Amino acid sequence: MKRYHLNFFHNLKLRGKIIWLVLPLVIFPIFMIGGVIGILATQQAYRGITQTSEDDLDHMAQFTIDLLDSHYQLFQVYKQDQQQIIRKELDTLTSLAYNLVETQYSLHRKGTVSLREAQAQARKSLKQVSFGKNGYTYVMNSSGDLLVHVTREGDNVFDEQDQDGRYFIRALIQSAVNSAPGQVQFSIYPWRNEALGDRFPRKKIVAYRYFPKWDWIIATGGYIEETYGDDAFEKESLADLKLKIKSKRVGQTGYIFCMDRQGTLTIHPDAEGQNVANSQDSDGRYFIREMSQERNGWIRYPWKNVGDVKPRMKIVRYSYYKPWDWIIAVGSYEDEFFHEANVIKGRILVSMLILPLFVGTMAMVLLLVASRILTEPIQNMIAVIRQVKKGRLDQRMQVESNDELGELAIAFNKMTSMIQRNHEMEASLAQQGKMASLGVLSSGVAHEINNPLGVILGYASYMEGKMSPEEPYYKFIHEIKRESKRCKKIVQDLLSYARTPKPSLAETDIHELLHQIIDFAANHTDMHHVSVLKEFAPELPHIRVDGDQLRQVAINLILNAGAAMQEGGQLVVRTAFDESHVSIIFADNGAGIPEENLDKIFEPFFTTRAQGTGLGLAITKQIIEQHRGQITLDSTVGVGTTITIRLPVKRED
Repeated sequence: MKRYHLNFFHNLKLRGKIIWLVLPLVIFPIFMIGGVIGILATQQAYRGITQTSEDDLDHMAQFTIDLLDSHYQLFQVYKQDQQQIIRKELDTLTSLAYNLVETQYSLHRKGTVSLREAQAQARKSLKQVSFGKNGYTYVMNSSGDLLVHVTREGDNVFDEQDQDGRYFIRALIQSAVNSAPGQVQFSIYPWRNEALGDRFPRKKIVAYRYFPKWDWIIATGGYIEETYGDDAFEKESLADLKLKIKSKRVGQTGYIFCMDRQGTLTIHPDAEGQNVANSQDSDGRYFIREMSQERNGWIRYPWKNVGDVKPRMKIVRYSYYKPWDWIIAVGSYEDEFFHEANVIKGRILVSMLILPLFVGTMAMVLLLVASRILTEPIQNMIAVIRQVKKGRLDQRMQVESNDELGELAIAFNKMTSMIQRNHEMEASLAQQGKMASLGVLSSGVAHEINNPLGVILGYASYMEGKMSPEEPYYKFIHEIKRESKRCKKIVQDLLSYARTPKPSLAETDIHELLHQIIDFAANHTDMHHVSVLKEFAPELPHIRVDGDQLRQVAINLILNAGAAMQEGGQLVVRTAFDESHVSIIFADNGAGIPEENLDKIFEPFFTTRAQGTGLGLAITKQIIEQHRGQITLDSTVGVGTTITIRLPVKRED
């Protein structure tokens, strides 16, 4: 059965194969993309609604804090106004007390009463002065001894500290003693009176005035909060604020609640006043403790409310309100957040079914039309490819359109032209390589053979001059001389034939030449693993060179670089211009050349490659020198090799 299906597929025409192959590739991705889009859209909907809901919770929490803060700021202004009134009252009472003392002092000065009687009467009068609920007037001297006090008369309070650890009595005495005559001063400090049952410190305000004649500091003080006449109004306003906050709903069943750091609910729709510090969620986590500790953030926990079958996940945004040391929390159940998202999810599922079916039908129709349009040009291309495969490199595809198939035909024609040109260049390069090898070989042969031949020829000439033509050996001597000359001529002719010819100079665009060479070399098997990067200088002038010889030089250097980067690398071909010379640089990041070989690298027959002849760089150097140029080499093992060719812009023959 499997073979039958394969044979059926192989026997189909190109149009049928396109339909059978491409149609599933079109239909399946449509359904897959639709599914992915549906999933992403659903997730995005959930994410968007969740973010919106979280933003709502955050705004509600901030809104609640703003309400509390408005109430707090309003009564802070009210309290500040009250403080000014309190200061005036304290100033009046303190001045009254001061006048009472001063009256008794005047009676003593007139002799009406004794000093002891005057001070006793003053103490009695001052004890009757009160302020607010628990305020009173007291007197002490500059040593801190309480001379008049409702409960601690006779105690020394010089080293007393307030709840912040400040020696407020010392400061009060020093300020009073140094004050101007008749000046009333004020002091505010935190104080917790255990006798009154205070759990927390309360602010106390004291007005005092110094009577230097008796060394008395006359002071009147009381708790600030006890002096407000509208305390009931503040409580009523706070009750209205709580009612507003409790009436706010978050979603269907969510609400706002507040608690102090100890977990006591200060605002709650049902459980206000209860302590919930030990409350646990359905997983046994003490989430209230966590909120009290963190004070600000988000928390999710499962909660089973009365009437719920199973716990539901609840999300709460909580913030800290520092003035009252409260935690403000806004929460609701997550499933109420996602109601709209579930509606959107259902709509997306319906769209996921309908839209892919419609798009798939349209794709099938378009695919049938496209297969017909595409197959006919492809058949023509196949015919040309078959001809090129047989070696007919002169065959070209017809370009009938400007679409991708037209671009493919143009690219194929260029590729065929490049292959044809490369074959010709490879043949030329091979011939030049043979000639270079033959030249070096001929040079060696000339050196090794010409010397013995010169000796043989010299002795033959000497013997020929000593013998007459009639002697029987004269003929052999003459034959030795003639054949020796012929051997020398053969060697000289071979050397002259193989020697590098004189350059045929012509104005040449170096950049255009390098483009051709690099394109050719890039197709060589040694260069398939190497990337060639061109960095050509702008506005490079044309110079007179032999293009063929320079092509031989560049190809040789590029292929040498490719051989040095067997595991891959990068070759940078760069040009530069310094007014008198044009430079061509070949820089690779291959294995590099050991330092001990740098001086030998341009010598004939020296090579570090197993199959090298050692003639490439020798011929390269010879060609560059014939162009009146220079070639230099810089190499570091493990880093790479850089070969620089400098050719004169103006050549002097």
